[in-house]
Amino acid sequence: MDGNSSEYLELGRQVFEIEIEALKSLCSKLDENFITAVSWCIESLSRHGKLVLTGIGKSGNVCHKVAATLTSTGSVAVVMDGVNALHGDLGIINDGDVVFIFSYSGESSELVNLMPALKRFSVKIVAVTGSSDSFLAKHSDLVLSVKIPREACPFNLAPTSSSTAMMVMGDALAMTILRARGFTREDYAKFHPSGAIGRSLLLRVKEIMRTGNRHPIVKEDCTVKEGILEMTEAKAGSLTIVDSQGKLLGIFVDGDLRRYMTRDENILNRSLGEVMTRNPITINDNALAAEALKIFNEHNIDDLVVIDSQGKPVGLVDAQDLPKMKLV
Repeated sequence: MDGNSSEYLELGRQVFEIEIEALKSLCSKLDENFITAVSWCIESLSRHGKLVLTGIGKSGNVCHKVAATLTSTGSVAVVMDGVNALHGDLGIINDGDVVFIFSYSGESSELVNLMPALKRFSVKIVAVTGSSDSFLAKHSDLVLSVKIPREACPFNLAPTSSSTAMMVMGDALAMTILRARGFTREDYAKFHPSGAIGRSLLLRVKEIMRTGNRHPIVKEDCTVKEGILEMTEAKAGSLTIVDSQGKLLGIFVDGDLRRYMTRDENILNRSLGEVMTRNPITINDNALAAEALKIFNEHNIDDLVVIDSQGKPVGLVDAQDLPKMKLV
């Protein structure tokens, strides 16, 4: 590293500090207009309307991110190109929509020219701007102020703190609307079916557990030696031990064998009922796979017995299987 390394680190930290300062300022000024904007959005969405976001330059880029967050959390949102809006893209808008115009100055010529056309629709117009005295602010139905003390740019020119403020305002809207509309984890998973998020939220334990020959179940009077043969044949790392009625009694894992071998020369001839771990941690077969992952992480175990609604063992979840299913 050269002699300027410490200076670079300090400059980087200054940007963090300036933008944190901006967000704190924005948070303290959040007012009733935010409540109104959320209410308008909920009302529009409930009537199958949508949220339309538009902006120019960096603000336009922010619109794409905010719209993506809204859409992925159940709020229908689209981005309208601020330049092409007057050349046909206004066709995106329907009566009943809520239109968000992102412009820190509130004076972007493309958006100023757009305002009269928007007024012809029966829509709510919300200006997300740093200037409450701007043209866009004065001609909108509502203003969400994103005014910040200063940009992180040393010339106070490049959109930095201001674009961050717009982004966070969008996140605040999206997350508030999400909770107000009762959007659930399961709803979220429906919009992310192909990724790890969808798998972890939608998969049930019954869909990933080992069953049949891959889940060795033995009686408590079975010897450790006999149990090890069953475990080896099933290519499993544990045995599920039941009584004569098939009720779960305990579990015996390969780690138990290694521990007993160091202090009990007769371990292979003992019954599993003598050496098993009683009342093992279990999970219901209808539970989410994500719950199994949580149990593995919290209890530092490798095998989890799956039970049905009657409490009988019906399967086994092996921690080694989770990476193959991309759940970890």
